[in-house]
Amino acid sequence: MAAHGRRSLRDLFDESPTPHIAHPPRTHRRDFYVATDGSFAADGGGLGAIIESRTGERVARVSLPDDAPDNNVAEYRALHLGLDVLAARTPADASVGLLVDHDDLADNVNAVVLAGRHSDYQPLAPVSVPAASANHWRGIRARLAGFEDVRAARIDSDHNPAHPLANAPGEYGFVNRESSRCVLPDVDEREPQIPPPSRAERGAGD
Repeated sequence: MAAHGRRSLRDLFDESPTPHIAHPPRTHRRDFYVATDGSFAADGGGLGAIIESRTGERVARVSLPDDAPDNNVAEYRALHLGLDVLAARTPADASVGLLVDHDDLADNVNAVVLAGRHSDYQPLAPVSVPAASANHWRGIRARLAGFEDVRAARIDSDHNPAHPLANAPGEYGFVNRESSRCVLPDVDEREPQIPPPSRAERGAGD
């Protein structure tokens, strides 16, 4: 479960906008949630990622130093890292909720996810990626295609729980030594699917 006094990634995802994708709250429910952040500094930045199950159980945390040329590239590197860590610990048929504080990155992720539902795989919205992030963007797209369903939500940097991990990897390096966990979604954990009254009240032979 989420630590006392800290909101779970699921809570943050449920309350955040998902660019290009309009859907009722019940469809927000994901098997796993990933928050990522990348930071840039002249003397060295960092990458941070946190993964939780839908019940708030922590799957993994990562905090690594990085030397991205700017903050935009750092954000793409952080998401690529988070997806790599997620893919190593979760089943391929998982549904995933991503939380990033970079508007263009969230837009791009959802644009290509929607494009994957069409025969020509062409994004309905324009996608522009920093040139220095081209390789990481290809890696991100490959990871996105490997999951059952993915949606990205935009959150404020101040509310991003991965922000401290990215901004102070020297202080948070201990999280990389935490025991690895592989949390498989339990069918019993899913919210019950209750039929509408018109069906619930019918007899078996109706």
